[in-house]
Amino acid sequence: MWTNAQIVDYAALRRCINGLWETYPFLKVTQIGRSHAGRSIFSLSLGSGKKCVLFAAGFHGSEWITELLLLRFAEELCRSIQMKTDYAGVDVVSFLQRREILIVPCVNPDGTEIFLHGAEAAGEFAPLVSRAWEDNILWNANAAGVDINHNFDAGWDLLRAAEKKNGIDAPAPRQFGGVCAESEPETRALCALCRRKKPGHILAFHSQGEEIFWRYGKKDPPEARTLMCIFTAVSGYKPVRNAGLYAHGGFKDWFIREFDRPGFTVEVGKGTNPLPLSDLDGIFEKLRRMMVLAAVL
Repeated sequence: MWTNAQIVDYAALRRCINGLWETYPFLKVTQIGRSHAGRSIFSLSLGSGKKCVLFAAGFHGSEWITELLLLRFAEELCRSIQMKTDYAGVDVVSFLQRREILIVPCVNPDGTEIFLHGAEAAGEFAPLVSRAWEDNILWNANAAGVDINHNFDAGWDLLRAAEKKNGIDAPAPRQFGGVCAESEPETRALCALCRRKKPGHILAFHSQGEEIFWRYGKKDPPEARTLMCIFTAVSGYKPVRNAGLYAHGGFKDWFIREFDRPGFTVEVGKGTNPLPLSDLDGIFEKLRRMMVLAAVL
């Protein structure tokens, strides 16, 4: 199994993706952009249909378990396709004749590297990271000290005002939204992918809380409520709304505002970040059915 890594730093991520591609040559691997420090951001693609669903993870450095979650999902889908068997009760081979599944396992590779290996992993940006990193604060941002999930163009001005009110007005380990919306290459890469592929819906994976966020402000896209009810029923997660410093600026928020289509933030697991690797099997078992339904509905 290629996705049994003990951690998923950038080297492990590359090995895992290369291993999946070599084992399953029908899996398409594309570089959709580069991080602030120059690391590749990859998407994995299965199927060739006109309809598309996007899964993305690894927005925050301390949430690297979400990357392994999506890589394991990709591997199990590939195995099911290769063996022509149902996956979680779904005939994915038939569905993928008319649908494409896009998986971006790590939106913020710099953040994961910094969290796992320290400021030096930021390369030329190490001094900035060292200055911004406060004791006992988990590093979630990219190498520029920008929180990617505060950098999307969805109420960004309102979010910046809230950040300033909370004393966040410069590069930081978390919650600094940058100098403008889409200022960061990681954000731009994901937005460009969505603008090019126009997914029917998206799921963004974070940790933790066993919750699903599904609305942005008063926007309630068609089918969003139905999908939310299905996802919460099969996963046991509870539906919630954004509030405070989490009310704007996220990928899910931007997607709903930009396309008026369903978008979901899935907060996986329970506990304190970083969630231990030992939690992964349980998280995956709870979410496997939800993810495959999200891929085909």
